[in-house]
Amino acid sequence: MQSLERICAHAGYPKTIRVDQGSEFVSRDMDLWAYTKGVTLDFSRPGKPTDNAFIEAFNGRFRAECLNAHWFLTLDDARRKMEDWRNYYNEVRPHGAIGNKSPITLQNRDGASSPPP
Repeated sequence: MQSLERICAHAGYPKTIRVDQGSEFVSRDMDLWAYTKGVTLDFSRPGKPTDNAFIEAFNGRFRAECLNAHWFLTLDDARRKMEDWRNYYNEVRPHGAIGNKSPITLQNRDGASSPPP
């Protein structure tokens, strides 16, 4: 819940979060958090990963480009490498679905490579 709170403090609370049937989402804590924040949990059908093809594709890229590409020596090392990959993915890596631009260019109209302070 700490990660969700940190993200929502920056970006705001969503109306809906699309989730699968994984144990991290099917829990009283997650349900209570969503209820108290007015967030609807939209569960995909069991055994139907195509209900959320976007995140399945992302998970595959994350696994191939980050998790399988590095040895993680410590928890801090893992955090640093994953944060480096996240920055690359959002600020540098071209995405075919948005005209081979990086996602950050959609947020910043001036084409800056990182979010404004």
